[in-house]
Amino acid sequence: MSFVLSNAHIVLPDRVMHGSVHMDNGIIVEVSDDPHLVIDGVPTEDLGADYLLPGLVELHTDQVESHYQPRPKRFWDPIPAVIAHDAQMAASGVTTVLDALRIGSGPGENRISGNARTLVNAVIHAAESGLLRADHYVHLRCEVATPDVVEVFDEVGGHERVRMVSLMDHTPGQRQYADVESFRTYMVGKHSMSNAQFDEHVAELHVLSSLHSDDNRRLMAERARERGITIAAHDDATQEHVDESAAAGVRISEFPTTIVAARAARAAGQLVVMGAPNIVRGGSHSGNVAAADLLRLGLLDILSSDYVPASPLQAVFLLFGRGEITLPQGAALVSANPARAAGLDDRGVIAVGKRADVLRVQTYAGASLEQHPLGSLMPIVRGVWRQGGRVA
Repeated sequence: MSFVLSNAHIVLPDRVMHGSVHMDNGIIVEVSDDPHLVIDGVPTEDLGADYLLPGLVELHTDQVESHYQPRPKRFWDPIPAVIAHDAQMAASGVTTVLDALRIGSGPGENRISGNARTLVNAVIHAAESGLLRADHYVHLRCEVATPDVVEVFDEVGGHERVRMVSLMDHTPGQRQYADVESFRTYMVGKHSMSNAQFDEHVAELHVLSSLHSDDNRRLMAERARERGITIAAHDDATQEHVDESAAAGVRISEFPTTIVAARAARAAGQLVVMGAPNIVRGGSHSGNVAAADLLRLGLLDILSSDYVPASPLQAVFLLFGRGEITLPQGAALVSANPARAAGLDDRGVIAVGKRADVLRVQTYAGASLEQHPLGSLMPIVRGVWRQGGRVA
């Protein structure tokens, strides 16, 4: 199918241009500075001077798990859960998704690895059956301090849609939960633990970490390298953590918790990923380094939705409205850089020869809020195309 999106403010890698984009057979074939481009016999859609951005590439969203388990101990059919998750991602402007699925069951988490097996199969089946709007791949979040993580990876990690693994260790007292009392607040509040139960839980986690973390981190990294899967580190906090990651072949530093770790990751040639909710909320919910601080220091490469699908686009326009970034810089954070990190070089920018993955955005002046007293520039997604086909 050949068509033209005209009268758009096109966000290119180096500038914003008022023009038109011609797409044919799922590929961008022309980017013109004529906002009223007409090609004989080719249908045209006038975008009314709205923004046209490259489709977002999402490396770390946990939301498919939430659709599968919408309430504690209540599970949805896996294929409809994946389809519902996919619709939410597409409506948020995401055209490529790496669904982050945790493997590795810890204390009291007997279903975790079983859920992962179910959801990996559901994502792959739905993607390859043409049921989804966005292009879906799998990101395995590997909890290295659990006894079964390597076994589960060996079952589900061989499919070509598994493109990324992250090496995680959520043992309290280090990394994300360096402040054990912050972890206590989370567990007592979310899981209704008593303080005595929490203390027993933490002691058990430390035993498991001492038994499994080092060996499993090494084994998972070896398997990922053998299969050509991109490796990410998760919640690195120190120079020593980054040195360990670099030795394992890590290319991506997800959610470093300190400026020290972010600087070390950049020096090691790793791309730094932070959660877009951190930008929108004005800081980390765990009390770790703020993504905006890393951005100002030039240490932020990629924004991920993490637990709020609409947050990457919202963060880009919030930062743009405050004059902290340009829109081309914002598009790099949510499209070009994550595509490069995942080895998907055929997408992520609006350019001739790239996939016709684009989205139309109008803007709206948001009301003043406590975290944004001067208001914010809010993006409204009005259209999404994946390989030239309208999906939202």
